[in-house]
Amino acid sequence: MNDFIPVNQPLLDGNEKKYLQECIDSGWISSEGPFVKKFEESFASRAGRRHGIAVTNGTAALEAAVRALDIGNGDEVIMPSFTIISCAAAIVRNGAVPVVVDCLPDTWNMDVSKIESKITRKTKAIMAVHIYGLPVDMDPLLEIARKHGLKVIEDAAEAIGLTYKGRQCGSMGDVSVFSFYPNKHVTTGEGGMILTDSTEIAEKSRSLRDLCFIPGQRFVHKELGWNLRMTNMQAALGVAQLERLDVHIGKKREIGRKYDGLLRNVSGIQIPLSSTDYAENIYWVFGVVLADNIPFDAKKAMDMLAEAGIGTRPYFWPMHEQPVLREKGLFKNEKHPVSENIARRGFYVPSGLAISDGQIQKVADSLVKILS
Repeated sequence: MNDFIPVNQPLLDGNEKKYLQECIDSGWISSEGPFVKKFEESFASRAGRRHGIAVTNGTAALEAAVRALDIGNGDEVIMPSFTIISCAAAIVRNGAVPVVVDCLPDTWNMDVSKIESKITRKTKAIMAVHIYGLPVDMDPLLEIARKHGLKVIEDAAEAIGLTYKGRQCGSMGDVSVFSFYPNKHVTTGEGGMILTDSTEIAEKSRSLRDLCFIPGQRFVHKELGWNLRMTNMQAALGVAQLERLDVHIGKKREIGRKYDGLLRNVSGIQIPLSSTDYAENIYWVFGVVLADNIPFDAKKAMDMLAEAGIGTRPYFWPMHEQPVLREKGLFKNEKHPVSENIARRGFYVPSGLAISDGQIQKVADSLVKILS
């Protein structure tokens, strides 16, 4: 379908071709190339952090970050139920236990007021995940962590360039992680990054990324790591994308404002908050939640929009309802009603950086049509 509007289309209008050509001409295409270090340093500097460790994807960044904090068998990590399964998988694969809280109905971020009641003697960390364009309310979360001596893992995969009270998202955790999937504000095709101010955590993360070779004794190992290395070509894309980050953020916010203007007074849907007391929405995606009086769910709405040539994506399915986690004996009899509702009645519409004004208008018109 030639006029199909995809849910995302990346924008590659900077120095991407030039830098990729440099990789090819020089022969430096592996993880040994110079763009990797340049991307790590530039990205860390942008977030105001001391160390950057580039990896293969955001999921890998999460798994290495959890391991680098020495979180393991029997430890508990408090996290939102409403997020991608990578967050819970990183905890489970390191032998720890995810403990989930519900999200807020307006920002869709974790309800920080529910964290403290979940803390036990086994709790070792809190995983804060910034969702869909607005951040977690970090100050009270950080205060809880300080009070109880807990580490903070900050998942800023969807929040590249977003600020919380003027501080960069990804600058506030003991360790923070990012994703560079094609729908992110900075993309390397696939890729991720670990940021930290701790030299110890950075060194551990670098070792885990590179199979845990013993320094000076390559191919000798005292610990099992992964091969999570980012290639020079991916990093070259990242450097070019990072040069355009402010332009991309401005465009994302412009897309969000246009949708907001077209849909603000439409009955039957909840649209994203444009701002909170602590942040301005960066509109990583433009999500909607169907009101209770709409007689169909998100799946039906998405099917109808697909028939109109419009791509969509469902909201995350809550962790406490994931079959693979339930089969492991987790989350028995747990209920988190906000997460459950928005998973069933929420979806997001096309808002990639390459979307046109005409496409935004068509999406809005089609959404209004199915609601009526």
